[in-house]
Amino acid sequence: MKKVVIGALLMGAVLFGNIQQVHAAKDTTKVEQAADTAAKASSTDSVKAETTATTPLTEEKSTTPTKEVSFHQIIKDRFIEGGVGFMSIVLACLIIGLAVAIERIIALNLATTNVDKLLAQMKDALQTGGVQKAREVCVSLPGPVASIFAQGLLRADQGAEAVEKSILQYGSVEMGKLEKGLSWVSLFIALAPMFGFMGTVLGMIEAFDKIAIADDISAAIVADGIKVALLTTVAGLIVAVILQVFYNYCVHKIDAVVNQMEESSISFVDLLIAHNILKK
Repeated sequence: MKKVVIGALLMGAVLFGNIQQVHAAKDTTKVEQAADTAAKASSTDSVKAETTATTPLTEEKSTTPTKEVSFHQIIKDRFIEGGVGFMSIVLACLIIGLAVAIERIIALNLATTNVDKLLAQMKDALQTGGVQKAREVCVSLPGPVASIFAQGLLRADQGAEAVEKSILQYGSVEMGKLEKGLSWVSLFIALAPMFGFMGTVLGMIEAFDKIAIADDISAAIVADGIKVALLTTVAGLIVAVILQVFYNYCVHKIDAVVNQMEESSISFVDLLIAHNILKK
């Protein structure tokens, strides 16, 4: 009986120990699971925190204003994209054409004469020193009006008809001087778009060559050639428009000076008749 009780007690102790080990294992598993859950939660929170922290930075970057490109840089980029060869030729047309046009504008402004003041000086000279004194006054003054007056006074002793003929002939010479160099401006007005169109044709040829090589019509293939074609055309037209404005201004100034020469010639002849230098 004692052996049975002792065996039962031993078996109970063994079973109790096994049960304790199972419970301990279960507790350990629960602890590990709890730790894993906590770790996952913490990692999730950290990811959320990082996302939250980086979101304002991303928004800051997106809201940061981009740097504006200057007009000079845009022109420079378009110049390079259009092809340095033809764009340089078009630019040369603009520079030379503008140089000639500006020189003509300065010369035409200097050619404009205050006719009333000149006639008053001539009147005083005729009264004090005669024809020779009046001619010296005209020679000392710039401008085509004073020049044709000087030529008219040179023929004053030959009669009114000779004076008028001399004025007309020398007026044509002065008009030619006024138009000097203006033909170059008109030449560059014609050349600039021609070179632009030539760049257009070559750009289209290049685009078709790329299509033939690739055996495929794709925007990426023909984009460069078409860009060259369009940019050279635009550059040539812009140069032609700018030079045309200057050319028309020069033509307007020439017309104004010529009209001034014609009107002042009538007053000049009348002045010589009034001082009995020429007969009616």
